[in-house]
Amino acid sequence: MKIKYLKHTEIDFAKWDNCISQAVNSLVYAESWYLNVVSPNWEALVYGDYEAVMPLPVKRKFGIAFLAQPPLTQQLGVFLKTMINEEILQEFIRKIPYLSYHLCLNEQNKCKNASAQPNYVLDLNENFEKLYAGFSKNTKRNIEKASNYSVAVRADLQPDVFLKFYFSTEKNYGTAKESVISELIKNGFFRKKMMLFGAYNSENELISALCLLHSKERFIYLLPVSNEEGKKSSAMFLIISEIIKKYSETHALLDFEGSRVEGIARFYEGFGGKRKPYFEVKRLSVIDVMKKFYNA
Repeated sequence: MKIKYLKHTEIDFAKWDNCISQAVNSLVYAESWYLNVVSPNWEALVYGDYEAVMPLPVKRKFGIAFLAQPPLTQQLGVFLKTMINEEILQEFIRKIPYLSYHLCLNEQNKCKNASAQPNYVLDLNENFEKLYAGFSKNTKRNIEKASNYSVAVRADLQPDVFLKFYFSTEKNYGTAKESVISELIKNGFFRKKMMLFGAYNSENELISALCLLHSKERFIYLLPVSNEEGKKSSAMFLIISEIIKKYSETHALLDFEGSRVEGIARFYEGFGGKRKPYFEVKRLSVIDVMKKFYNA
């Protein structure tokens, strides 16, 4: 395979996005606009005339360049217009031009020496009554609780309102900076890649919100947030139920994005989410690389 390593300025973004769009494992995380926000100056491995690609999210620490999974980006890896096999994957991995990397490959990038990480997805091709029947008793109870609390769900949130509510409520952004989250939401909303759902109490006050990322035939549960009233009223349960109702009987998947935390995984399973792993690969930490150089 003739795989080329390209620096950021050498990438043909039109051809790149065309490959991602046509890939059998297409994901919005790998579109150039998304990568430009979460991993500025990302690089790439490209096979042929963009027939297969792999984004390289480059970071630097102690002056050493390495690859690390960007924030708000669950899966990357190799994207290909035809079916992916182990040989292709291994060839791409061998071509990574950095000693240190810690990456999460997508669900179709299963390969040796990769560890499976939990994700949950729900196929929405059934009617809502059948999907609802697959909800757990606890989930149904919480949906009823939100309804009795007179919670109303609407998909009319604007980015500025969502962001103000998010940053005033959620204090743990993980590895994502406030500026990255803001740019991603505004950019994604402008491109019609994101939908912002809000749950309101009887006084029409926002108590829960969800940023749903649209990735071809996949809806990704990207950024949920609830204040104390939202948590007390189980508003997020109703938001998800309304999304499932809205997109039932379609070819779409609802992707819950994780999780390794047992309680959160149980929350996803409560809506009928099925385990669909993605794959993690890593080689040498930055500290290991430094030791390697110093001991050379």
